[in-house]
Amino acid sequence: MTDVVRLESVSKIYGRGQSAVAALREMSVGIPRGSFTAVMGPSGSGKSTFLHCSAGLDVPSSGSVRLGGTELAGMDESALTELRRRRVGFVFQAFNLVSALTVLENITLPLRLAGAKVDGAWLAEIVGRVGLDGRTGHRPAQLSGGQQQRVAIARALVTRPEVVFGDEPTGALDTMTARDVLVLLREVVSSLGQTVVMVTHDPVAASYADTVLFLADGRIVDSMAAPTAEKVAERMTRLGAWN
Repeated sequence: MTDVVRLESVSKIYGRGQSAVAALREMSVGIPRGSFTAVMGPSGSGKSTFLHCSAGLDVPSSGSVRLGGTELAGMDESALTELRRRRVGFVFQAFNLVSALTVLENITLPLRLAGAKVDGAWLAEIVGRVGLDGRTGHRPAQLSGGQQQRVAIARALVTRPEVVFGDEPTGALDTMTARDVLVLLREVVSSLGQTVVMVTHDPVAASYADTVLFLADGRIVDSMAAPTAEKVAERMTRLGAWN
C-alpha cells in the first residue's frame, strides 16, 4: 500500500527562546492508503499537533508533509484551504454542523464551498451508508448526537477525500452511540477503501483501527497492529514518564 500521508522529520515548535515548546520532534511516519490509524498519547504528547500538521491545518517548523504526491511546505493559506476542501475530510468531537441548514445541505456544504457539482449517486450511497435515509430534510436540532455525528461523517466523505481525519470523533457520545459511529468508520475503511486517521484517548475506540500510533513528548514511541482495548490500555500506562 502506498502512503496517503507522509511526514518526514517534522518538528513543530511554539514560542521562542526560553518559552519555546516542542510539540513535535523530528517525527517521521507514513499512513497507508486504505487504512484506519488511531493516534494515542497522554495530554500534551502532540496528538492534535500531529493531526493539524498532517491535514494542512498547521505548518511545521521544519520537515516535510506530503498528502498524496503534494508537498504542503511552501503552500500559501489559500492553496492549503483549497487542498483541504477538496482532498481532506474532517470529523471533530463537536459536530460543527450549521444549525440553519438541513442534513442534506450540511453534507453537501464542502462541495458548494468548492464550487463543485454534487454527484447524486455518490451522495445517495453515503447517505444510505451512514443511516440517514429519511432524515435529509431535518435540521441538526432535530437529530440525536449520534445522528449529528453521522451527518459530519457523510460531510467528510462527500468530496471523496484522500484521507479523513477524526479528532476525538466519539468524545461527546455515549458508549452505545460511540460504538455505532466506530463501526461506521471501520466500515468506511473496509468497504469504501477510505483512509481514516483518528486521534482518541479511548482504548475501545482505538481497538477499531488497524494500527495504533503511540505518542509521547512529541515523538512516536510505539505502534501496535491488530489492537485490542486491553492491550492498548496496558500500553498507555507505560507512555510518557513511564516509557
